[in-house]
Amino acid sequence: MLVKDITTIIEEFAPLSYQESYDNSGLIVGNDNDEVTGVLICLDCVEEILDEAIAKNCNMVIAHHPIVFNGLKHLNGKNYIERTVIKAIKNNIAIYAAHTNLDNVKNGVSFKIAEKIGVKNCKILQPKKSLLSKIVTYCPSNAAERVRQSMFAAGAGNIGNYNECSYNTEGIGTFRAGENTNPLVGEVGKSHQEQETRIETVVPSYLVSRVIASMKEAHPYEEVAYDVFNLQNKYENVGSGVIGELEAEEDEISFLKRLKNDLKTACVRYTDLSGKKIKKVAICGGSGSFLLDNAIAVGADVFITGDFKYHQFFDAENKIIIADVGHYESEQYTSELIYEILNEKFPNFAVRLTEKNTNPVNYL
Repeated sequence: MLVKDITTIIEEFAPLSYQESYDNSGLIVGNDNDEVTGVLICLDCVEEILDEAIAKNCNMVIAHHPIVFNGLKHLNGKNYIERTVIKAIKNNIAIYAAHTNLDNVKNGVSFKIAEKIGVKNCKILQPKKSLLSKIVTYCPSNAAERVRQSMFAAGAGNIGNYNECSYNTEGIGTFRAGENTNPLVGEVGKSHQEQETRIETVVPSYLVSRVIASMKEAHPYEEVAYDVFNLQNKYENVGSGVIGELEAEEDEISFLKRLKNDLKTACVRYTDLSGKKIKKVAICGGSGSFLLDNAIAVGADVFITGDFKYHQFFDAENKIIIADVGHYESEQYTSELIYEILNEKFPNFAVRLTEKNTNPVNYL
């Protein structure tokens, strides 16, 4: 097993192109072609995690939070970031981070929290725009099915819970083959008309090159005509936070007590109660205050996240209950999520969850 075998599985689930612009997800320390003896999964890769990895014969650490966010100008060991990187290099340990790309995908971090607290029928709270493209191509009608299937196999044609989606129209294509060509139909130097199918399908923009390559391989023409359009549509499978519902309504204070127990947190900071039942629940792992307006707009009864500042609590304005459970607490099951992604593909490989609690915040 190589480092790139591990990272490929994670990036198929959570493509790096879906991380936020400020983020630094991906392989931070190590080489793609290094052989992996074992993987240790954690929320924060700090020195004690590397010590645990060494003790467990794991030469790859997968963390949620990147140990390096900005460029390092020095490696002198003057802070925990530099010391961690130095220790990783000295001990030939690869460090990989799956951060906001894992936050932003369907069934990602916030979906895992929803699962743990019994929130069902979840959808992304704030879908992202400009992540989709449309590919249009033209081929002889008798080859249309083969071309379509090649595009679907490369990742095109998925809309919500539907796949193999395309729109097809019949028409007449015209061309004249020039010198040094070998046309499938028609003759060199003569104008030709051919019954063709126009195939239109949607594809995540990061897969455009792969879909085009697959389409060309299946296409019978030696010169393939196609168009690529960037779409402004919201991509319902990619974005921030989730919105879902409880199976049954719960009293506000009962729900908050259950939330505290389910997330094993010492403290839930919350706004004034409204006296209504809790049914619709919005969630964002980590720092989610930027989604408060979205949670209110979709009619959520409560918004669960971390890192709300004092004055931001006023922004609830009795329209919603803010339940701040803490940053670490809201993301603690991310390690379990990464474990499940890898274990499904490599059930017999040494993938371990850390036994360390790296939460830097303590409560009395």
